[in-house]
Amino acid sequence: MNWLDTAALAPPVFIQGLVLCLGLIVAIGAQNAFVLRQGLRREHVGSVVLFCALADAVFITAGVLGMAQALGERPGMARALALAGAAFLAVYGWRALRRARHAGALQAVASGAGLGRGAALAQAAAFTLLNPHVYLDTVLLMGSIGAQQPQALRGWFVAGASCASLLWFGLLGFGARWLAPWFARPRAWQVLDALIGATMFVLAGLLVRHAFLAM
Repeated sequence: MNWLDTAALAPPVFIQGLVLCLGLIVAIGAQNAFVLRQGLRREHVGSVVLFCALADAVFITAGVLGMAQALGERPGMARALALAGAAFLAVYGWRALRRARHAGALQAVASGAGLGRGAALAQAAAFTLLNPHVYLDTVLLMGSIGAQQPQALRGWFVAGASCASLLWFGLLGFGARWLAPWFARPRAWQVLDALIGATMFVLAGLLVRHAFLAM
């Protein structure tokens, strides 16, 4: 692939990584609630946001590189992973649309005992590393999708996904006081889950198309 092809294909691949990562991490969960809490308290926000974003970047990079090495010259495995990823995204999208019918709310209490920087990072690490979905989403799913990009474009996929993680956690942490009332409204999550569901179905369709074009 020459540099003209890379320049032309880099933006779509970057956006694919960005959108896919956002669709997977924007949810009601313990890690997001913790980042929102730290933002409301204005305690070590930069450190917590940076840790969560870097952890995602490391996992996604390891997933893409590891999957690329594992796939190697196995086009059959690449197609199987693409179809499995499409099925996962379709199920994820269906679950998001189902959540949109009975949405909850993301709430974080700003009161309570303050945390030192070490304690805050320890809690961020626990919420991140002890969540099995983190490894499923970043290493396995995003890794397998990113590994199927041409070698020259894998970095763009990782960059897009990493930017999505940094953007989301940055918004949660530094925009907590503005976002908290919005996240406390179930209607807002209904709209968000509906958008996530539709996006996941579109990405699943693109993966199926990629798998069959590669045959």
